Amino acid sequence: MKLHFHPASTASRPVVLFCAEEKINYEPVVVDIMTGAHMKEPFSALNPSKMVPVLEDEGLVLTESSAILKYLADKTGSAAYPKDLKERARVNERMDWFNTQQYREWGYHLIYPQVFPHHKRPTDDSQRETLERGKAQSEAWLQVMNDHVIGKHKYVCGDKITIADYFGAEILSAGDLIGVSFKRYPNVDRWMSTMRALPSWKKVHETIDGFAASMKDKKFVTITA
Repeated sequence: MKLHFHPASTASRPVVLFCAEEKINYEPVVVDIMTGAHMKEPFSALNPSKMVPVLEDEGLVLTESSAILKYLADKTGSAAYPKDLKERARVNERMDWFNTQQYREWGYHLIYPQVFPHHKRPTDDSQRETLERGKAQSEAWLQVMNDHVIGKHKYVCGDKITIADYFGAEILSAGDLIGVSFKRYPNVDRWMSTMRALPSWKKVHETIDGFAASMKDKKFVTITA
């Protein structure tokens, strides 16, 4: 089984972290997205969408980190993807929520336009408007997450860790790049602290933490305490 990924990729890290915590063995294939390797052969033939991660397993080529997490959890019989129909439905719901609601504003309207040149808007006005909307909408989604998605629970689906936690925590951890603080959202902050305490977290985040440290002196539109 091969996993094509990059350690700085927000989409790759949930899979890498889950595999590390669950001790799932795979052959790592690092795709250097910083030099555009994902846009070229041979990777572009493997995934025409030209995005990481990609899992290869016994003839199956699987893209999208959400699908990969579900596949690996099923393949290994992980308790992080419960068999009970209603419990599994909740996990699927949370993962979809992160992917279609929270991540859109968080990643593509707040973080990435400030960090990656190819995401920056073409004019100063459009950049400012994008960041203003991204911040406002991200704050709204964080409030929903704080009050309703997590609430008093330890994890996003209750009191047991699931693949939705791996998926969501890595999306939120991208906020480290622009110095986000979750202090205004105590349930989110508590949950992120729980996820950051996982034994494999520090190792998985070495590359992205180094990237964040390289930008620590820059001023960003961000979410503060």
